[in-house]
Amino acid sequence: MKKIRAKKCAVCRVKFQPERPFQPCCCVTCAIAYVNVEKKKHQRKVDKKTRDKLKTRQMWLRDAQAAFNAYIRARDSNWCISSQRIIPGQTQAGHFYTTAARPDLRFNEDNCHSQSVTDNQHKSGNINEYRPALIEKIGLERVEELEVVGRSDWNIDEIIAIRDEYKVKLKNLNTK
Repeated sequence: MKKIRAKKCAVCRVKFQPERPFQPCCCVTCAIAYVNVEKKKHQRKVDKKTRDKLKTRQMWLRDAQAAFNAYIRARDSNWCISSQRIIPGQTQAGHFYTTAARPDLRFNEDNCHSQSVTDNQHKSGNINEYRPALIEKIGLERVEELEVVGRSDWNIDEIIAIRDEYKVKLKNLNTK
């Protein structure tokens, strides 16, 4: 019979000589701890799947919006489009056309840019300063394209795809 190579215990990280192939632990105490950890990992996966099944379209939309907004804030790096300056601290993803007025532009990158909390919340987006800065940033043609009404009736699978797309974009942006 072929001798099994020594390996590290999955729990206490001590080197040991396994008696069987695929033996993860050195002793019974570590094996019990290992099984408990594995049960918890499995239960978390089951719980997540259950939570995902119970989510409504609105909940998925909220998750996708959070991923989109995080990407926009990272993309614009604390630069407020309305006041045209770097904002120390937290910025928000400010939509030129609000998501309530134009839900079809909710995930449109041309419609959403980083804004200070003051401009976005206290000055209702500060549209008077936003539009000229937006034209300067993306051009008049692309601003006018925002005026065309599009589609806003995404299904849950499309919303999940949007969320995942912006999580990947954010990850790629952060690794640069």
